[in-house]
Amino acid sequence: MNQGTVRLIFRWIHIVFSIPILGYIYSPFDQIPNYAPITRLVFVPVLILSGLWMWKGHALRQLVSKRSPNKTTGMKTGRELEA
Repeated sequence: MNQGTVRLIFRWIHIVFSIPILGYIYSPFDQIPNYAPITRLVFVPVLILSGLWMWKGHALRQLVSKRSPNKTTGMKTGRELEA
């Protein structure tokens, strides 16, 4: 899957999960206790994670690619070079 597709998927996840939060904010005050647990435990964490991924996902991908050997380019680890 290319990076444009991944970015598009995360963008839509971010948009879709923000809609219930808008309903939570603009709902009548007596209805808020009904929405509070699912908003706090599901929608807000998903929004935070998808937002962080869209913002700093490139840094995380670079960090992961530096730690694990790249098998597609044939790079060798230190142990393989010593042998």
